[in-house]
Amino acid sequence: MNIAVISYSFTGNNEALARSVAKALSAEYIRISEAKPRTLGRITFDMIFDRIPLVQPKPEQIGKYDIILFFGPVWMGKVATPLRAYLKYLKKNPQKYGYLSINGGADGPNPKVPGELRKRTGADPVVFIEQHIADLISADHKPARKDTSAYKLNEGDINQLTGKIVKKVRDMT
Repeated sequence: MNIAVISYSFTGNNEALARSVAKALSAEYIRISEAKPRTLGRITFDMIFDRIPLVQPKPEQIGKYDIILFFGPVWMGKVATPLRAYLKYLKKNPQKYGYLSINGGADGPNPKVPGELRKRTGADPVVFIEQHIADLISADHKPARKDTSAYKLNEGDINQLTGKIVKKVRDMT
């Protein structure tokens, strides 16, 4: 099976996890980048005005894969805007995809993400995993947003999450 692992990461956590999963699955890894540096202000305006930023590489290159696994953060309860160009491409060119995210979780789950993915692509993901950093930090107390924002995945976190994701992807295929 020809798999692409595509990631966008603001903090580096989704990128580290995506690279590890791509290696474990022998998949091609593609990193999404933007021409302009991303700021918290741009994140807010993109989310409020539902903007789709210009990204590299162009989404058209993903047509050659059997399945695409997207890794990216959740911002304000929605898919991070740099991934939206790819999701828009999938709506016009349907293919199997999955969405995996390591995000803060200090404010709780993001129940609207699966519906947003369906709306933006026209189909449900074949695999959906949302892992919260808050759960990695502590099972005893609820970490604050500042704690989850500053957290960097360590090698143990990456190995544990990679194993979980790879198992789920292999069970699906």
